[in-house]
Amino acid sequence: MCVHGMAIANDGDVAWLAEVQRPPASPPLFDVGTMQPLLSDGDQKIVDLAGWQKQRAKLRSEWLKFLGPMPDALANNETTLVKDASLTDCTRQLVRYECEPGLFVEAYLLRSTDPKFTGLRPGLVAMHQTTNSTIDETAGISGPDSLQLGLKLARRGFVVICPRCFLWQNATSLQAAVKQFQERHPRTLGMHKMLYDARRAVDILLAQPGIDPQRVAAVGHSLGAKEVLYLAAFDERIKAAVASEGGLALRSTNWDAPWYLGPSIREAGFPRNHHELVALIAPRALLILGGESGPGAADGDRSWPLIEAAIPVYQLSGKPARVGLLNHHQGHSISPESFERIAEWLEAYTSR
Repeated sequence: MCVHGMAIANDGDVAWLAEVQRPPASPPLFDVGTMQPLLSDGDQKIVDLAGWQKQRAKLRSEWLKFLGPMPDALANNETTLVKDASLTDCTRQLVRYECEPGLFVEAYLLRSTDPKFTGLRPGLVAMHQTTNSTIDETAGISGPDSLQLGLKLARRGFVVICPRCFLWQNATSLQAAVKQFQERHPRTLGMHKMLYDARRAVDILLAQPGIDPQRVAAVGHSLGAKEVLYLAAFDERIKAAVASEGGLALRSTNWDAPWYLGPSIREAGFPRNHHELVALIAPRALLILGGESGPGAADGDRSWPLIEAAIPVYQLSGKPARVGLLNHHQGHSISPESFERIAEWLEAYTSR
């Protein structure tokens, strides 16, 4: 079977699924921190999907309580066109829409004009990394080709939205953005603001014409990967996700920053870790991309224990466990070969 020239197995999986589910050759030495068992409820072992669904609801509720309250999603999905550009092979529109009540955010919408893409198309939320260029990089206006994920995937047939993170919305610094947010929501963590905004981006994306609501995906690098992990875990409209170099374990990177989860995650006895979010995504498709062994890497072999812990949850669905770790060993980056794997993963798991 072939999708856009990509070979996939007869069951619809990427041909290399087993490769990204292979444990590292040597056990990782990195201490990932606390990992509570996923398939046990007290002394009771969870052995079927019905039991997991109860446990899943409990985990989801505990995480949302930790993240703090956010307002209900808005029903207003109207956009205002700020800027319009026609490239040789796609359109790129800068739009503004209401995110929180009375607060507006900008995003790029990209769509290929190639006539080979017919019918309803898959949608994609593309999250930018930590950069003052924000959405310009992922939308292909500036920055290295490797980080222009939104533009490159639009050229492969996705209708893409690239939303701006709140840390760069009407603020002079990351700290100022956090202060403004906490003045509005003093009991809420910055990561929940990012999740809320990402879900609003899905709302806006699905309000666009010609998108199949059953074929929505998410992708992001670094900061964007963190947002993708939470979006996929808490929004079941996301059917496939790739998180590149976000740092899966809570100890992998700066998850304790005030714009993410804050210092409480460093306290002794903190019970949570991100294997629980990987499990919340099951059985939907999740690929963690890492560069460990290269400079500045946040994911790689160290991330494997969290994925391994969640695989039994995926297996309860009776389907192949569509979760894995691709370690390209090239640091905090996206290599050309890795981008091809990203595209193949998203195409395979948003195909009909």
